[in-house]
Amino acid sequence: MGDNAAVQHANGVLRLINGDGMARTGLDEAVRVSWQRCLNEFQLDPARLHAPSVINSNNLKDLQARHDELVEIARAEMDTLYDQISGSGYALLLTDAKGIILTEKVDPTLTKMFRSAGLIVGAEWSEKSEGTNGIGTCIAEGRSITIHRNDHFRARHIGLSCSGSPIRDMNGNMIAVLDASSVGSHDTRASQMHTMALVNTSARLIEKCLFLRRCQPYRILRFHSRPEFVNLLHDAALALTEDGHVAAADDMAVSLLSAPSRASLIGRPVSELFDLGELELEQLVTTRQALLPMRDQRFGRRFFVTLAPPQMLTRLVDSGDRPRRSMPERVQITPAPLMTALSLEDLAGQDPQMLQNIRTARRLADSRVPILIQGPTGSGKEVFAKAIHLASSRASQQFVAVNCAAIPETLIESELFGYKAGAFTGARKEGMRGRIVQSSGGTLFLDEIGDMPLNLQTRLLRVLEEQEVVPLGCEQAVKVELSVVSASHRNLQDMIARGEFREDLYYRLNGMTLELPGLKDRVDAESLIRRFIALEARAGQAVSIEADAFESLVSYDWPGNIRELRNVIRTALAICENGVIRSVDLPRTVSHRQRKPGLPTPAAALPAPAVTAAVSTPEALPAPPSLQAVAGVNPLEAAERGAILRAVESNAWNMTLTARELGMSRNTLYRKLKRHSIPVGDARRDDLSRM
Repeated sequence: MGDNAAVQHANGVLRLINGDGMARTGLDEAVRVSWQRCLNEFQLDPARLHAPSVINSNNLKDLQARHDELVEIARAEMDTLYDQISGSGYALLLTDAKGIILTEKVDPTLTKMFRSAGLIVGAEWSEKSEGTNGIGTCIAEGRSITIHRNDHFRARHIGLSCSGSPIRDMNGNMIAVLDASSVGSHDTRASQMHTMALVNTSARLIEKCLFLRRCQPYRILRFHSRPEFVNLLHDAALALTEDGHVAAADDMAVSLLSAPSRASLIGRPVSELFDLGELELEQLVTTRQALLPMRDQRFGRRFFVTLAPPQMLTRLVDSGDRPRRSMPERVQITPAPLMTALSLEDLAGQDPQMLQNIRTARRLADSRVPILIQGPTGSGKEVFAKAIHLASSRASQQFVAVNCAAIPETLIESELFGYKAGAFTGARKEGMRGRIVQSSGGTLFLDEIGDMPLNLQTRLLRVLEEQEVVPLGCEQAVKVELSVVSASHRNLQDMIARGEFREDLYYRLNGMTLELPGLKDRVDAESLIRRFIALEARAGQAVSIEADAFESLVSYDWPGNIRELRNVIRTALAICENGVIRSVDLPRTVSHRQRKPGLPTPAAALPAPAVTAAVSTPEALPAPPSLQAVAGVNPLEAAERGAILRAVESNAWNMTLTARELGMSRNTLYRKLKRHSIPVGDARRDDLSRM
């Protein structure tokens, strides 16, 4: 930044605050008010250069120790967010409520640049210290905010672009700020909207994990108007005392109940909020019904609710102070190496349909045959498309993903086809290459293709047929070399029948259709679960899962498929203690498994001998003892028991494969296991030791 630019910025700030009519127009009101605070309350000079205010190392360690729970949860989410924005020049910062940076996630190649800008762990970025900025102004305003380049009060910061979002505790008090900052970026203010949305989402996830952990001594009522959202991180939560009064509420609860604030909910009996009495509360705790529909008292709107009991024992941090209690052994998980993308081999697993998909995909990877991936929401369609790209000779070229459902209809045309400079109001002065041109020579992935507007389907068809694209505002076509993979969870043929999707485009995209199975239909669900725990674990972190929690994950139906599974695992790893996932760390719908009547809960209803497995060293475990038929039973019972034992042993104790071989459902198989006293705990040990 040149001295002249700094002087001009400082003079502009002073002119605006002093009411000069020639001062900058279009300034956000929050920025204008912040500038006035900086000058009038904090007596800051916008032109003055100074070193950042950094607390000493001992005070920093004490501060981090006071916020250790927050930092632990936030780091896990920051790792995930960083994967989404890596390569874009951003640093992720977590501060306390005073703006002191507690931890960071920075590209090592950019560390020096961020340090020179004062973005250092231990530095204070309050408005009083650094003037208007994404962290300090977020704290002052109490809301998410982006401070872009010249919005900064201090001239030395006009090269920064910062987006900060508050994190609140269970009482609604701001305790931290999550911020994404870039140095020397020349992106427009509008381009920061995407970053702000990602930061805000991550802040809400951190807030929810913190709420659930700190409210463990209470009963937790979780609810949403859509049943599939209950017990995911975007639902609403209320902490209830023993007598049914609200002890704490999260922001989503305030929003869904149309309450003026969290404080307006705290102290009220839950029966004032829902048509929910003590009888229904007892039913939620004592029965295995995962969701209970009910209505709010104010507007009569329908919600679906679950209730989790208090979990006070899990808050004993020191394992030496933990009461000794009977508990199952743990499944040990070895964290997997950090991977930016999964290959076809990584996705193969042991499911017959997936193996067939992968064999087909490998044969088609280097062809120009378009591939259509169908499958339920969350089944990993984009991950599979990226694996196809990596298996092709185009792997070194770009993989460009376009989510046709996520881009507003008004923007999708310019996003896909690009535009020349000045093509329309608000266009970049240098124009923009569209996603189609960007993918030339690589792979274009059109996700949720069924949501593309009909008028754009016509243009896309022409591009695919002619292998050239005309950007908006241009007359000259640009030649492209396209390899297209598309995906949808919708039935495109039904859409064609309704006139919602072009039949000719469907046949142009559908060179080969690959159907991805839902997670509940995969026979290798157990190894997948273990695989994703290893992938989500932080490098070097010792991870294990108690056997009953693992059985819950295996038995759950997973309506959200792999996306839901990874979300549940990621959350469990963030809130669990000492790297051990227990049933209390899982959503209620998962830990209660929504079993059909007659299917026992293995951890409670069946013997559960020790379960121990090391994924990386299966040979270290002794072979399980052979299981003999129970003496004293009638010959028919003994014959059935022997047949079941032979089947489960031949299928490595995989219950899905065993049930399929025996021609019965998993429910029936579990009932027979219980009746014949076949210890499922041994089954787990044998199965896991073979992985």
